[in-house]
Amino acid sequence: MAQHTGIRVKSMAILLSLDGGRQAVSRLGPTAEHPRGFHRLLGGSVEHGERAADALARELRKELGADVVEAHLVEVVENIFTMDGEPGHEVVFVYATRLADAGVIPQDGGTFTDGDAPLQVVWRQLSDTGEVPLFPVDAVELARVCAANAAQLFAASAPGPGETPRR
Repeated sequence: MAQHTGIRVKSMAILLSLDGGRQAVSRLGPTAEHPRGFHRLLGGSVEHGERAADALARELRKELGADVVEAHLVEVVENIFTMDGEPGHEVVFVYATRLADAGVIPQDGGTFTDGDAPLQVVWRQLSDTGEVPLFPVDAVELARVCAANAAQLFAASAPGPGETPRR
């Protein structure tokens, strides 16, 4: 039996394109369960003593070199999975997120760095039905809901002149 490594706590972003029809995700390579690879929301682990929103800002700054100007908690998702035969369990805080520089991710995607490792980021159509799955669970539907409600999510809290952006 595989070694139990505990439950991981993650903080991840739904980053919509300006037209609301796509979202930025990381593209990961094949696994035993997903031979075509898979997509994952951008973000990462929450460190001990760190708030989920702060972890999101830290991870996106590290991965994309971009600052978060808004992050609205959309859902907390429990994700129980198997990767290359090993069980995994995580609790994911999912945020609808806007970056200070909306153009940091090129229209055709790009390669960024996550620490020392390359991180491939692609734009995934919200209408994509999943030949390549998107994780965590429910991320596809959450992104569609965020796109449908983007004006309400972001307009109500947009900073005015001289105000500090909200997270």
